[in-house]
Amino acid sequence: MNEKFDYAKAIAELEEIAAKVENPETRLDDIDALVGRSKELLGQCREYLRSVKDKIDSLDKE
Repeated sequence: MNEKFDYAKAIAELEEIAAKVENPETRLDDIDALVGRSKELLGQCREYLRSVKDKIDSLDKE
């Protein structure tokens, strides 16, 4: 990732995706794309949270 990851922005996008998926007017093809994007965002969030945990753990060892 070239730009700094924005966790809050990713969570906001995931909330928007959830609302769209729950909307009965959303087409099945669109839901497929939304689920794909949510998987990507979840992976980035997990990676970010792991890095934060690692930083905290390294501070505990000092």
